[in-house]
Amino acid sequence: MSSLRTVTLGLAGFGTVGGGLVQLLQENRKELEARSGCSFVLKTVVVRDPSRARSVQLPPQTRLTTSLSEITDDPEIDIAIELMGGIEPARSFIQSALEHGKHVVTANKALLAEAGRGLFALAGRSGLRLLYEASVAGGIPVIQVLKDSLAGNAIHSIEGILNGTSNFILSEMSSKGADFSTALGEAQEKGYAEADPTLDIDGFDTAHKLVLLIRLAFGVEYPFARMPIQGIRGLDSMDIEYAREFGYRVKLLGQARMTEQGLEAGVYPVLVRHTYLLARVGGAYNAVRIEGNAVGSLFLHGLGAGALPTASAVLGDIVAAARGTTPFNSGFIEQVLPEANILPEDMPVSPYYVRFMVKDQPGVLHILTGVLASHGISIAQAFQRGARTSGVPLVLMLHEGRVSDVQAALKEISTMDFLCAPIVAYRVLD
Repeated sequence: MSSLRTVTLGLAGFGTVGGGLVQLLQENRKELEARSGCSFVLKTVVVRDPSRARSVQLPPQTRLTTSLSEITDDPEIDIAIELMGGIEPARSFIQSALEHGKHVVTANKALLAEAGRGLFALAGRSGLRLLYEASVAGGIPVIQVLKDSLAGNAIHSIEGILNGTSNFILSEMSSKGADFSTALGEAQEKGYAEADPTLDIDGFDTAHKLVLLIRLAFGVEYPFARMPIQGIRGLDSMDIEYAREFGYRVKLLGQARMTEQGLEAGVYPVLVRHTYLLARVGGAYNAVRIEGNAVGSLFLHGLGAGALPTASAVLGDIVAAARGTTPFNSGFIEQVLPEANILPEDMPVSPYYVRFMVKDQPGVLHILTGVLASHGISIAQAFQRGARTSGVPLVLMLHEGRVSDVQAALKEISTMDFLCAPIVAYRVLD
């Protein structure tokens, strides 16, 4: 194709995803040319250690270096690709690339969630594209769907399984009866979990991604520091078992919905009705459910991580940048979005699953129901199981009530001497 336009790339970060990108640039060259009208040339790759062995071979013309400025300061490079991760030096690299007139593609959800506002403003002022499809749900094109395909909708809600590591752990606990530590160890052996899995199992990774989805869905900034986050660390297999008896599966969800009083959002382990599609998402897969006023309910499902699925999303952004369309990076005309009107803490409502480990003595259920009733909370179902070493499990499914009322009731109950262990409480998606 003699009319092809050359687009020159600079890549910072040559790890798992970077290697997948280099592989796809070479394997899918003809498809990329046919879809974009461009010939993509990878000129420079920046790494920490050039001597390290790589599983993917670079093209002969590609220079390997340790200097980020060889990308940002090079006038021949059109698109800078950031796959290093972390806040710094990634933020400075992206800022410098934009200041030098380069489009930027990144997969860095933590950076964009915690420090993205200034970068989006800079890209908007400069008329440049700052693209980040790979930052949420790997190969699932949820960013593009919210930005373009659903632009004609008022989005009512988003809920999703956004972390494959946590979903794999919960799936193993549910399907095999494994305890949390065993399932985490298997996730680490398979490469789904890092040696330090904090970001995944404590919910921070999901929260970073949810902040980005909120921007695109609702056109507002939800400060990461204000996001309610509860992870799955130490989740007891007993609760997985009891949830199944009630007809639910436990999933770590990122949820956001717009109400008349404000935006409600958070990351929590949630009991999801087993008939729902979200409940059936197993292993390291991700899924997102979007509710719009025109489209209704939309469900996206696929691999949320891995070299090639994530590289596929990066490559899609590279093609989009090369095509030169108008850079609506935030999904809206305004690149500096207003801060969200966050729903007051005493307003959210939800059904609840609550497990008490109690001493085997009469009158306990009567006391519990009395305290809950005094806070306006009613019980939908209750059951008690045989004694364990830590006490007798007493499980209650609560009707929908204010989250603040449930928390106040549980705080009052937590001081009572018939308890043998801390109270376990999870929200329910019904």
